[in-house]
This record gives sequence, C-alpha cells and structure tokens, in this order.
Amino acid sequence: MPERWGTTIPAMWWVLAVVAVVALLTAYLGWTAHRVERVHRRAQSAERALDAHLMRRAAAAAVVAELGDHVELYAAARLALDADPGDRESAENDLTRQLNTIELAESDPAGRTLIASNRRVVLARQVHTDTVRDALTARRRPLVRALRMARRYPRPQYFDIEDPALPVTTVPAPTSPAVPLEAV
Repeated sequence: MPERWGTTIPAMWWVLAVVAVVALLTAYLGWTAHRVERVHRRAQSAERALDAHLMRRAAAAAVVAELGDHVELYAAARLALDADPGDRESAENDLTRQLNTIELAESDPAGRTLIASNRRVVLARQVHTDTVRDALTARRRPLVRALRMARRYPRPQYFDIEDPALPVTTVPAPTSPAVPLEAV
C-alpha cells in the first residue's frame, strides 16, 4: 500500500493530542487524590487537637472545682477526663453545663486558666468542624466516589458539644498617646 503524502502528519497530531489528554487527566486525578488525603489528615489532626484542648479544659475544671469546693463540677470534670470515645460528647456537654453554673473570677490564676482553655476549646471545635466539613465535601465528589479515593481513610465525624459561655473581658486602653497618621 503506497503511503500518501500528508497522512502521517495528521495521525501524529492525533497521537500527541491523546497523549496530552491522558497526561492532563492523570495530573488531575493525582491532584484530586492528594487533596482527599490532605483534607483527611487535617481532619484527623484537628480531632487530636480538639481532644487535647478538651482534656486540658477538664483538668483545669477539676482544679477549679477542688479549690472552690464544687462537687458536681469535679464529678463532671472527672467523667470528661475518663470518658470513653462513645460517651465523650455527653460528658463534655455535662462539664459545659456545670461550668456555666459557676462564677469564674479572672483574678484567680486557676479561673484564668479555665477561661483560657474554654476559649481554646471553642476555637479548636470550630477548626475541627471546618476541616470535617471539607473532608466530607471532598468525599462527596462524584469522581472521588467513583474511583473510591477515600476508602483508605476513616469517615470523619463531627464533635457536637455545647459552646461554653465565655465571660466578657475588656481590653484596657493603651496608656501611650495616639500618634496621628500624618506624623508617621
């Protein structure tokens, strides 16, 4: 069969186009798989951070309960410290309810520690909720489900606890006079 002039060049362009499409598809699939892995690792890290902050809060609550002779608060703090993973949410909610019943003084170092740990729990819970939402969103993508990219990672779960009521603190005004912007 005689080769005609110009038929090999268009065939070469088709081959190059197919190779380019395959390369782009492979790069996209790799990027998607890496994204799924990254959001699941962030969710696991946020869960560990939330757990650490909850433990610190329970320990600080136990110290405040011992100093202030609050029996119910101490019992709730001990239950939160010793709770199994399945009972953790209810134990933390009980501790939050007990914390809302007492008055914390910011002049007391133990009270300041408890207030600070409460603030950290609120922030850690928000970060955890955001990362779990991102991981669940990544899992729901059709391509991720079709190729089962998330099968190696446990499904992240929300940690639903009541937010503690934080006392309002006022920031003292600066003692130095304000410098006008024109002088800067």
